[in-house]
Amino acid sequence: MHIRVCKKAVSRHNSHLKQTASILLAALAAALLLAIAGCGKDPATMTDAELGLNAEQARGRRVYNLYCLSCHPAYSTHGNKGPGLRGMYSKPYLPSGLTATDEHVIQSIVQGRGMMPRFGDSVNQRELQDMIAYLHTL
Repeated sequence: MHIRVCKKAVSRHNSHLKQTASILLAALAAALLLAIAGCGKDPATMTDAELGLNAEQARGRRVYNLYCLSCHPAYSTHGNKGPGLRGMYSKPYLPSGLTATDEHVIQSIVQGRGMMPRFGDSVNQRELQDMIAYLHTL
C-alpha cells in the first residue's frame, strides 16, 4: 500500500515537473524569438534601397539628414532637441498640436515653430517636397 501511494505521489510530482519544464521551454522560445526579431538592422543605418525609397524619397532623406536629423531622429519616437518623427503622419496631430498634414509640416519647416528655427531660406521647393515624401515613409 505504501509503495502504491509513493508511486502515485512520484507520478504526480513528475507530471508537475514536466508541465513546469514545458512552460519554461515555451517562455525561453518566446524570449529567443523576441530577441531575434529585435536584432533587425537599424533603419537609420540602412541604404535607401534597403528602405525601399524611391528617388524622390531618397533625395528627401538626404535633405532631412542635412537639416533635421540633429534634432529629430527619423526612426524614433523619442527626440533630441525636438521630437522623434517616426509615425508622424499616422497620428492625428503633430507634436506642436497642429493636425498632421503636409501643409502644417511645410509651415513648420519654412517658418519654424517654438524652438525650431525657420528653414525657408535654406531649402527650395523641390527639396521641401522631397522631404515631405520621405517623412511619409517614417
